[in-house]
Amino acid sequence: MYILRPDIPEEEVESHLAKYRDIVVEAGAQVLDSQMRGKRRLAYPVDKNKEGIYVQLSHNGDGQQVAPLERAMRLSEDVIRYLTVKQDGPLPAPRTVSTPDPETPVESEPQAT
Repeated sequence: MYILRPDIPEEEVESHLAKYRDIVVEAGAQVLDSQMRGKRRLAYPVDKNKEGIYVQLSHNGDGQQVAPLERAMRLSEDVIRYLTVKQDGPLPAPRTVSTPDPETPVESEPQAT
């Protein structure tokens, strides 16, 4: 997981996602999931930032890809915090957002006459 500065534009956020995903793949790991968690308030100010854009990058590898990834994040001025966590066991399934069933009729609002 890493946190980007809140003032960078959406296009730059996408380029950071692709950049760090490519670093992991080049190091020989497999990217399992990449989720942009959105802009959230930080628990405490970091470099005078009170908010940050949270991104979670889940990957599968032998650990050799962690050093180049963390080095790239450390050198980037747009990344204000990062954290690498080793997870033992299977990864949790991503949450799905429930959508209304297309077969169930949607109640329409009564029209005023």
